[in-house]
Amino acid sequence: MQNLEVQQYRHYWTKTEKFAPDNGAELADWLKSKKVENMTRILLYSDEPILAKGLESVLRQVDGFELLPTCGSVVSLIEQLSSGSPDLVLMDLTPEVTFAVLSEMKHAMVSSKIVLWVNSISTELAFQAMGLGVRGILRKTLPTDLQVKCLLKVQAGELWFEKALTDSFLCARRVALTQREGQLVSLLSQGLKNKEIATTLMISEGTVKVYLSRLFQKVGVKDRFELALFGLKNLTTGQLPVGEKGQRASSMPGLRSLVLERPVERAEAPTRFATPLRPVASRHY
Repeated sequence: MQNLEVQQYRHYWTKTEKFAPDNGAELADWLKSKKVENMTRILLYSDEPILAKGLESVLRQVDGFELLPTCGSVVSLIEQLSSGSPDLVLMDLTPEVTFAVLSEMKHAMVSSKIVLWVNSISTELAFQAMGLGVRGILRKTLPTDLQVKCLLKVQAGELWFEKALTDSFLCARRVALTQREGQLVSLLSQGLKNKEIATTLMISEGTVKVYLSRLFQKVGVKDRFELALFGLKNLTTGQLPVGEKGQRASSMPGLRSLVLERPVERAEAPTRFATPLRPVASRHY
């Protein structure tokens, strides 16, 4: 460390630590430890190694960023989080990332901030992710400087969502669900039949039918297939089932609401009326 830099921080050292170091080496070590404390620890999850390496090379060049070992699966990600909480978790939106995974991460992490790294995301899943505490949704197609800016903003306590995405939230319809209704939608989206749902929730098959009938009216769908499709859009990326059949209701995160993206209304063509006929004088025969 240069002597000028040592002198510049010597006053801060004596003010905070109440004693002055004997030489510049002690101050240099202290400043180095303070720098490590102020580093933003980033954990990256992606199942594409080449893509992850490219992002790693970009982030390593940013002052103040410390990259932890990249995780290639959700299992390794959860294990890494259990050993220590990073400041930021940048998650590639792979088929493994579901409502259930985000819910589990929310309970596993206390102070970490999550940013989803996506090619595209449905309005429904994005809304559910926000409800689970995701602080940003970052598109992979953005320039690298904007990707770095997103992480800096989120670490500073801000949110990062594109205007087009937030506008889609305003246009969507939200249907509030009870805890039991949310669990039922989750199980239905896994492809379970009424009897299997009844066994999992420990209720009668008749009660399941009553719940489904009410949900059809509440959500505005015709059948269980349409309700399951809406559930999948809210729970997953749409590429994999929600989870394993027979999952216990107590450990199954249920949706608290369904987000239904409204279809774009087409402008109706103006009604054309036929040319009015002239009245014909009545004739008596």
